[in-house]
Amino acid sequence: MIKFAIVGCGRIAQRHAEHISKRGQLVAVCDVVEDKAQQLANTYGAKAYTNYADMLTNEKGIDVIAVCSPNGLHAAHSIEGLKAGHHVLCEKPMGLSVKECGEMLQAAERANKRLFAIKQNRYNPPVAAVKEMVDAGKLGKVLSIQLSCFWNRNADYYDNSWKGTKELDGGTLFTQFSHFIDLLYWLIGDVEKVEAYMGNYAHKGIIEFEDTGVVILKFTNGAIGTVNYTVNSFEKNMEGSLTIFGEKGTVKIGGQYLNELEYQQIQDFSIENLPEGNKANNYGNYVGSMSNHDKVYDNLIQVLTNNAQITTSSYEGMKTVEIIEKIYKATKKNV
Repeated sequence: MIKFAIVGCGRIAQRHAEHISKRGQLVAVCDVVEDKAQQLANTYGAKAYTNYADMLTNEKGIDVIAVCSPNGLHAAHSIEGLKAGHHVLCEKPMGLSVKECGEMLQAAERANKRLFAIKQNRYNPPVAAVKEMVDAGKLGKVLSIQLSCFWNRNADYYDNSWKGTKELDGGTLFTQFSHFIDLLYWLIGDVEKVEAYMGNYAHKGIIEFEDTGVVILKFTNGAIGTVNYTVNSFEKNMEGSLTIFGEKGTVKIGGQYLNELEYQQIQDFSIENLPEGNKANNYGNYVGSMSNHDKVYDNLIQVLTNNAQITTSSYEGMKTVEIIEKIYKATKKNV
């Protein structure tokens, strides 16, 4: 049985613990807030720590550490875990810079351990179907794309939290929409040129970065695209959608979080009989991405026990961060 530990016992850690308990054993958890660590530990019969170094020193039997801490700590916690001789499963984003991600990759290589990146939206049934179709050439040459990310994150979401801080959160593209950027890389390819405008319209004094952005992308394969994103959708999430225009067809994945096939018009082809897929992560007063962490854990176990192919490599995790970094660096002006 694979033994796991979790560092960071916030909301997403509850999801990890649930899936771990069905597939392995959660032996230890760590959080600087003792109550959070103790509560999660008590639920799953694990040992609670408030000091990460202590957990790494004392718990020698750990196979995998799930890094669920704030974004700005992902790199440090992953590297420490790898150096201590454990495989690491890192929540998104992998880091807040390409430099951090590179250091994580190096640490994994030196330790001869696996570094898994979480990209659960790849498992959404319509996303997986469109990926298969694009790779098979059913759309022909991809000409252009439109990505829309219209969510709601109110003041309560950021209240008394690391979220919204430049140091630990990093920005709206890192925390809310990195999965969407990952899908651009996965489905369309790498990005060559970027132009962007951003502004903080409704969260002044609440967050230290933008709440809205408009981005123009030129991909290395010649396709062009736009990304429109905001966390100012009134009162609730509106949609997360990706439209791809190809020589032989047009397809739109929509819904609130890329969970519905909304439109298809493809030459001599049709996507049929899609399974419903999992529900979104529900955090009470807001909803997150599709909850496909079960599939992430299934793949991790197959990789570690049966030498299966990893579904999302840490290199791809780094590419997502690289594109986000390019977008932020290209921002002409905070309007």
